[in-house]
Amino acid sequence: MSVLATISELDHSDRLEELRDQVLAAAKAADVAPIEETLKWGQPAFVPPKREGTTLRLGAREDHVALFVHCQTDLVSRWRTLFPHAFQYEDNRAVRIPATGDYDADAFHHLATMALTYHREKRAAVQT
Repeated sequence: MSVLATISELDHSDRLEELRDQVLAAAKAADVAPIEETLKWGQPAFVPPKREGTTLRLGAREDHVALFVHCQTDLVSRWRTLFPHAFQYEDNRAVRIPATGDYDADAFHHLATMALTYHREKRAAVQT
């Protein structure tokens, strides 16, 4: 089953499609290509090229959707620092986005960019 077909069957599919578009736009803006769209644990996942970034997954919950990243990255703690009031956070694993209504789309774009370029940026920091 394709990512879009899976999204269409999930709760909050409109928001998930919107976030998918945001992830793909962030990848394009950051020159991260190709992005592999696949399913991991039955959830839409976006896999950047090796050594570029970390995988992002989208999930639907009862009253929100979530953007998941690998728990061994420091991304969620960095996002908490950058955007303490824009989102709710789940440990070191995920960001919660409201299933309906407004959310900070610019902040979300920034989160996606940070994840998709995670390894690239770590290498750049080491070199400086």
